Amino acid sequence: MQFIDQAKIEVEAGKGGDGIVAFRREKYVPTGGPSGGNGGKGGSVFFVADENLQTLLDFRYNHRFQAEKGTRGGPSNCTGAGGKDLIIEVPCGTTIYDAETGELLGDLTEPKQTLLIAQGGKGGLGISIS
Repeated sequence: MQFIDQAKIEVEAGKGGDGIVAFRREKYVPTGGPSGGNGGKGGSVFFVADENLQTLLDFRYNHRFQAEKGTRGGPSNCTGAGGKDLIIEVPCGTTIYDAETGELLGDLTEPKQTLLIAQGGKGGLGISIS
């Protein structure tokens, strides 16, 4: 097994879903009314320290990680589904830097220690009666 102690990866949080514009059409309601739903929240990206990992070999061939996007809202004030968060497991003792600025983002020293790297997007607003 190879021992890899440095890796450069790209992470991206999920985009929030779009809100929609919808209007009710009912037989005995002459003007109807707005009933659009909000978009779902995008997934966030987390790093979690795992005491069973010893190397960053998993990142040698997989350089890009992206959390799920939120889905769009629906009619009848239905909110879209939120995207799943992405959890990336790394060995204990991993230090994480921003590649562009060189800034230290975090040092995962304890098992199960968690670090939020990219916050998911907020879903768009639909038209509603409130």
